[in-house]
Amino acid sequence: MTVSDTRTLETDTSGQALVSRLEQAGHVLADRTIVRDDVGQITEQLTRWIKDPQVDVVITNGGTGVTGRDVTPEAFDRVLEKRIEGFGELFRMLSYRKIGTSTIQSRAIAGVADGTYLFALPGSTGAVKDGWDDILVFQLDSRHRPCNFVELMPRLREGLKEDHDHD
Repeated sequence: MTVSDTRTLETDTSGQALVSRLEQAGHVLADRTIVRDDVGQITEQLTRWIKDPQVDVVITNGGTGVTGRDVTPEAFDRVLEKRIEGFGELFRMLSYRKIGTSTIQSRAIAGVADGTYLFALPGSTGAVKDGWDDILVFQLDSRHRPCNFVELMPRLREGLKEDHDHD
């Protein structure tokens, strides 16, 4: 999902860079969309994908800055059950090497909701490349060692209320 008030599929270079990378890594793109910088619209789309059993991972780009229109982290806060704090920290550490202190303006965030991983990257093509090439390509690959997010997928829903209700 690209979060933007101005981009179209034709002008969404960061979204296309992400799609190309995930497909090159052997992943299947379930869906792609562009959503306006609006907490409600972002939350609605995240919720649809979280509920879809065909979607294991959602990656967004855009809306993670500090301006008034940047609301992706606030939308994530509405749906996340658990945050993956280290994702944003690692993203900013790696980004610092390339753009220096400007990385502090990024509010990249990640977490889990109903067994689905969610990752929010900044909207620049460089940031998307960095997030994928330096973090996600490894953590979404079951061959990465010593551990990765993929191997945890079967256990993400452990302890959720509805799991116990069906016992």
